[in-house]
Amino acid sequence: MADARKRLEPQSATGTVGSARIHDSAARHVAGEAVYIDDIAAPEGLLHACLGLSDIAHGRLVSLDLDAVRAAPGVVAVLTAADIPGANDISSTHRHDEPVFATQTILHHRQPLFAVVAMTREAARRAAALAKGVYDEAAPVIDVASARAAGGALVTDPLKLERGDVAAGLAASPRRLTGSMTIGGQEHFYLESQIALAIPGEEEDMHVFSSTQHPSEVQHMVAQVLGVGSHAVTVEVRRMGGGFGGKETQSNLFACVAALAARKLKRPVKLRPDRDDDMAITGKRHDFICDYEIGFDDEGRIHAVDAVYAARCGWNADLSGPVTDRALFHMDNCYFYPAVRGRSEPLLTNTVSNTAFRGFGGPQGMVGAERFIEEVAFATGLDPLEVRKRNLYGGNSAGEGIGRDLTPYHQTVEDNIAGEVIARLERSCDYRERQAAIREANAESPIVKRGIALTPVKFGISFTATWYNQAGALVHVYTDGTVMLNHGGTEMGQGLYVKVAQVVAQAFGIGLEQVKITATTTGKVPNTSATAASSGSDLNGMAALDACETIKARLVAFAAAKWNVLPADIAFLPGRVRVGAEEIGFRELVGAAYMGRVQLSATGFYATPKIHWDRKAGRGHPFYYFAYGAAAAEVAIDTLTGEYRVERVDILHDCGQSLNPAIDKGQIEGGFVQGMGWLTTEELVWDEKGRLRTHAPSTYKIPVASDRPRIFNVALLEDAPNREPTIHRSKAVGEPPLMLAISVLHALSDAVASVGGHKVCPRLDTPATPERVLAAVERVRAEAGL
Repeated sequence: MADARKRLEPQSATGTVGSARIHDSAARHVAGEAVYIDDIAAPEGLLHACLGLSDIAHGRLVSLDLDAVRAAPGVVAVLTAADIPGANDISSTHRHDEPVFATQTILHHRQPLFAVVAMTREAARRAAALAKGVYDEAAPVIDVASARAAGGALVTDPLKLERGDVAAGLAASPRRLTGSMTIGGQEHFYLESQIALAIPGEEEDMHVFSSTQHPSEVQHMVAQVLGVGSHAVTVEVRRMGGGFGGKETQSNLFACVAALAARKLKRPVKLRPDRDDDMAITGKRHDFICDYEIGFDDEGRIHAVDAVYAARCGWNADLSGPVTDRALFHMDNCYFYPAVRGRSEPLLTNTVSNTAFRGFGGPQGMVGAERFIEEVAFATGLDPLEVRKRNLYGGNSAGEGIGRDLTPYHQTVEDNIAGEVIARLERSCDYRERQAAIREANAESPIVKRGIALTPVKFGISFTATWYNQAGALVHVYTDGTVMLNHGGTEMGQGLYVKVAQVVAQAFGIGLEQVKITATTTGKVPNTSATAASSGSDLNGMAALDACETIKARLVAFAAAKWNVLPADIAFLPGRVRVGAEEIGFRELVGAAYMGRVQLSATGFYATPKIHWDRKAGRGHPFYYFAYGAAAAEVAIDTLTGEYRVERVDILHDCGQSLNPAIDKGQIEGGFVQGMGWLTTEELVWDEKGRLRTHAPSTYKIPVASDRPRIFNVALLEDAPNREPTIHRSKAVGEPPLMLAISVLHALSDAVASVGGHKVCPRLDTPATPERVLAAVERVRAEAGL
């Protein structure tokens, strides 16, 4: 293992941006040496907390008998809402609708009611099960249909995007159709569960180690619950074992309970829920029902779209408003609709509060968009890829002075390269030749049918909450030439830390090993934004570069004075600094600058330019740029069982000028597989009582190694730097690749359609489990008269 670790260690090199460097913790991950919160050496006097949870999904808590809990072996304390010195509220919105502990009204099964603090985790878990609750149970609202019937609107002002005269566009369309699609949710299934370790300090001080994507929000929530100022709370995150959006707001509960117990008992407290409890308590990807009406012509060109995206949001607002907004922002994917109206319908249900998940509503919007294309393709008898091409942004004017480059939210698509990406992938993967071969093979194969599809991605990059598009950084240069880097981004395995370190190393012309990446902490960089919206490298890379440039400017001014040269004659080169006609080492320059009393530390800041958004008007420029990609998937299905294999996937993805191709390819591969799981095998099931039945690995199926595509080709789009001045002209890569997996859904649809001679639209809902595939096969056969 030592030899393997040595081979994986970063080697001294400069010009690191754009080079394929390994993840900074890769060797430690493989060796099991990477320290997560549960690996931190137990502080003296550590106690363990466990949440006590409700037994019903909806109703009133009549009484709660905790005597047996308090008397259980090893129990130190039992905490309820009455023990909270500040606010019993951890909601991330102005609605204040998420209590730490429920007091009377129960709104979802396994809602936290109290916490047990004990000497051991096992003792706390056993004690929590001894609570006796008496409830006045009511019928729960579980799904979109029942929420609609109950009038369970989550917000009074759901988003509506509209451009053009939709009614006239539909009326004038040569052909029209209506339909509905069910789009399933998804469990985050991060490998490291939610966890927090709270250590009390002097007076009101509290140090919280939290597995969170949003340290500043955890800081504010802990302060709010404890009734202290944010300056008394420090939140630290070295790394997470996965997040995927599930640790953007959902970490608040666990951090606040641990801190509450630590404050009351004046001892360190850790809270790590069991996996079943984690899955039962925390929110998921929103599932949607998309109802649509489409106007189009015989050439497959869409004239008008009217769609409603209704979402199961759960028992409180959380981030459901912004998530359903972003679904509408992506209801176009890569396609121009001459007249369009999209409406969101976020609905309250007695289920866990659904939350951020990689793509943040965008994937659901795009799945709907690709269904629109598929419907038109089958209605006209045209090839789906041809219909996609005919409806891409760009091309001739659409009339009334509107070009084919205006989104439903009235942002002009200035960087449209979707057609180019599709064309390149279509050629490189021999799409047409393989499609013809598949059709021939299917004609000779009565049981196993193959399918192929190529789908594109256009994903907007920026937080639509404009104020989140900012970041800070702190950079120290030491007298030996080494550098300490800290910024507001969090590392959850995606390689953010190493990317930003590469930016800093290149800025100073030093080796990557000279840059120390330190844990994210609110005590060093305040008021951080969540590491989300694919913006981690964009924001924190620019903030770190800003700090470096400040230090470099000071060094240049010092060197110019000391060596009597012009500032223009000083340049930072790989491994050295040119000062006039001479070259010196970076360490030598830094040492001299210190002796000359030059400040070698700086903060940096970045705010994304150009973006603005008027939600009420449904207009603006919410995205700084778009990331593009395309994937071609080939599958084989067994028409007797509905089982299937993903035989081959070819991906061409747009990362702009990649900061680190190795990290980016890993993100593309992982994102694709996660998206494939969402669309095929990962199914959330609640029973009629509102109990989540898929609450463990035994009942919830994520993709495993054998589910991967047999052939998996991933390439980055070359010679396509970002037209916007992002960090080294790169593009975000966290979320966009997940939507490439839509190609698998449509390849399955193509295979199903083959049993009916491609005459009937399969209308596959997601997840397209083998059961759903088999049902679709039977329906297509019946409708085709076979």
